[in-house]
Amino acid sequence: MSELNIHLHVWRQPGPKAEGKFVHYEVKVTEHASFLEMLDILNEQLIEKGAEPIAFDSDCREGICGTCGFMINGQPHGPQAATTTCQLHMRSFKTGDEIWIEPFRARAFPVLRDLVVDRGSFDRIIGSGGYISVRTGSAPEANSTRVAKGEADMAFDAAACIGCGACVAACPNASASLFTAAKIGHLGLFPQGQPQRERRALAMVVQMDNEGFGSCTNHRECEAACPKEISIAFIARMNRDFMRAKAAERPEKQIAGPG
Repeated sequence: MSELNIHLHVWRQPGPKAEGKFVHYEVKVTEHASFLEMLDILNEQLIEKGAEPIAFDSDCREGICGTCGFMINGQPHGPQAATTTCQLHMRSFKTGDEIWIEPFRARAFPVLRDLVVDRGSFDRIIGSGGYISVRTGSAPEANSTRVAKGEADMAFDAAACIGCGACVAACPNASASLFTAAKIGHLGLFPQGQPQRERRALAMVVQMDNEGFGSCTNHRECEAACPKEISIAFIARMNRDFMRAKAAERPEKQIAGPG
């Protein structure tokens, strides 16, 4: 089992309004440890010394919840494609490497402490229209509503979005277009989502803009950074739905809430 000696430069910021800075640490870890396990080991050492541990988000550590995420050497989630931070392992690095770790940088993702940012803006985008509230009656027989395989596959691709925020962090404009488009897309591809399709796009895009995210200018960095490899084709679809909604804009600006 190979042991690595890693030089870490970690962003430390005690609070939202406090000044932050990079702090250097050295840690020895096996190459089989995950990146977050490496930070756990470092935090244990800091606690033993009476120092403040590094704050970072994590939950499932299986690459499906979207809780973890920060910049590793300037890349969201690190150097390995289609991989979340929690699924990145230290075998991707070599002994003696210097690793710079900092939080996602975006006005809509304010830093709370160290590597933790507030991604509540994503929740508010979902709350503005990312659901189906029309009455659908009791559960229908599974085969009574046909869905073309191509549309079903696209819907599942969009639904794979875990809301980690890597797309925002990678975009030079800090745009949330890929996240918003994925959430709009997976609902708008099924028959049940059609009645609210255009109003949903209008409401969620307006909320995205109100949160302070930037505009999409087709750099495609979001697509490259997405751990679920969601295509920017969903952004084009979102834009079409939004333009149709604006062209036929009705008095109601938001879709009805659930219940």
